[in-house]
Amino acid sequence: MEEKKIDLNSIIGFVLIFGILVYMMYMNKPTEEEQAAQEQAKQEQVEAEKKATEKADTLVTTAEDFSAATLTDSTQLVALNNKLGAFAYSSTLPSATNNETLVETDVLSLKFSNKGGYLTEIKLKQFVDFDSIPIYLVRKGNTDFNINFGTTDSRILNTKDLYFQPTVTKNGENTVVSMKLKVSSEKYLEYRYELKPDDYMVDFTIKSQGLSNVINRSQEVNLNWTLDTYRHDQSITYENRYTRLTYQYDGGKIDKLSQAGEDDEIVEDVKWLSYRQHFFSSILVSKEPLKSVKITSKDLVADEDIDTVFTKQFYTKFPLTFEAGEINQPLKFYFGPTDSKILKTYENNLDDSIPFGWGIFGWINKALFIPLFGFLSGFLPYGIAIIVMTIIIKLLMSFVQYKQFLSQAKLKVLKPELDAIREKHKDNKMKAQQETMALQNKAGASPLSGCIPGLIQLPVFYALFMFFPTAFDLRQKSFLWADDLSSYDAVAYLPFKIPFYGDHVSLFPILAAIAIFFYMKMTTGQQMASQPTQEGMPDMAKMMKYMIYFSPLMMLFFFNNYASGLSLYYFISNTISIGIMLVIKNYILDEDKIHAQIQVNKKKPKKQNKFQKKMEQMMEQAEEQKQAQQKRKK
Repeated sequence: MEEKKIDLNSIIGFVLIFGILVYMMYMNKPTEEEQAAQEQAKQEQVEAEKKATEKADTLVTTAEDFSAATLTDSTQLVALNNKLGAFAYSSTLPSATNNETLVETDVLSLKFSNKGGYLTEIKLKQFVDFDSIPIYLVRKGNTDFNINFGTTDSRILNTKDLYFQPTVTKNGENTVVSMKLKVSSEKYLEYRYELKPDDYMVDFTIKSQGLSNVINRSQEVNLNWTLDTYRHDQSITYENRYTRLTYQYDGGKIDKLSQAGEDDEIVEDVKWLSYRQHFFSSILVSKEPLKSVKITSKDLVADEDIDTVFTKQFYTKFPLTFEAGEINQPLKFYFGPTDSKILKTYENNLDDSIPFGWGIFGWINKALFIPLFGFLSGFLPYGIAIIVMTIIIKLLMSFVQYKQFLSQAKLKVLKPELDAIREKHKDNKMKAQQETMALQNKAGASPLSGCIPGLIQLPVFYALFMFFPTAFDLRQKSFLWADDLSSYDAVAYLPFKIPFYGDHVSLFPILAAIAIFFYMKMTTGQQMASQPTQEGMPDMAKMMKYMIYFSPLMMLFFFNNYASGLSLYYFISNTISIGIMLVIKNYILDEDKIHAQIQVNKKKPKKQNKFQKKMEQMMEQAEEQKQAQQKRKK
């Protein structure tokens, strides 16, 4: 075997190569700056590799879920397009939520819902109900505001199911809330609300832009507005009586739906319509008369012990108007108190929505009682203002009581003579009637002379009956034991409920009933004393006697749930009437003088008027026919 030997030349070659490499490495050694940069680059590379690893892990763990989500979104988008067509765009926006936009003024707090674009809460900031809870006209889904329309691709849609995009801006001092239902960034249906700082009226416009080829105009585009009216008063019976849908025609005529039960109408040329909730109202006002409107009212109080949340349900439906192929419907909404002073500040006679009475009754309230009470309550407590107004009215009407009492006094003086005539002609009632009328005519003591002055009081009586229940100024104003002059003045509560009376005892109706009893005792007693008895005729004396007890009883039952202000008026009114009658009887009228004057009048020739002549002729003809019949029988 050949022995291996170390090659010296090879060793020298390796040493030289190693030396050259060491020299080259030394010569190419980086500076300190280059070393720092390399170190930073190396660190960044390490961090990048670390993040890449984490991302890779995440992608590995969620790749299946990510694919499923992408598939779901795509499926939902197709479903939205199939269901909503062009309006699917609105559901892809960030505003496609159930969020609400809160906007407040000095008097209103309003919430606008993205879904539907309408008002889902309306709070009147300056008022509370009988239980000190803030007044809400709209809250917790008691309203439905919706536009039902067809599209050109044969879909039927409802705005209440679609999502609007809210925007709140300023127009001077006014706040503008724009709710847009979009089909693209530039095409939309808009609800535009403009609120003034200290105003219950909200300008409201429905308009579209770029939807002339989207909305099908061959079908009616209808606005539907439903409201279940919340209870706000202590007596749900009393409040429900004055909760009513009222509307005004273009010519100014006022009409209303039924007060009870269920009622519906289709009316034309409507200028405004009011969902009146006794002391608060939601009123829709149109710039141009609404050509055709379907309205419905439904009583929601079937059982007053159970149905205590809502009083009535109101519904309105009418088609929207188009201009140049686009929707353009300028409207206004009033959300506020049913206060005549406030409503009179607006156009279109909105105060006519308050039931002051029809014809002359409403005129008396507007021209006399509202200004008078407003003046008195400006410097007097409200209860005292009622008393002072009652005194003024009774003094102005005292001449009527004088005429009535004078007529009764004359008939009382004539009663012996009238009874003698009836006894003399007891077998000839017609003759007795003729002589009775002749004597009364000569003496100037016709029963009608007392009835006619009494009729003058009826318009005043009825006007005041309508005034007090609708006087917003009386709401939550206290007097003596009454906490609220617009509600009943309960002084005791019963453990049970009496039909037609209630479960409480109101004091002012009791006082009014007592005053009415004594007043009728005086007036009816005088009438019974002067009323001659007639055979074959109803016993008027007995009927009047029953009325003395029946009228106060009616007052007691009927007014137990009524406004205590009205009962206070009747109590004061009848008390004053008693006082006036006592003064007339004891210090003004003298029966002896009346009797002497009657005797003088009897001697004077009395000219008959046409009515009296006609009555006498009819009675003579009847007497002749009666005598002719008796002869034929013989």
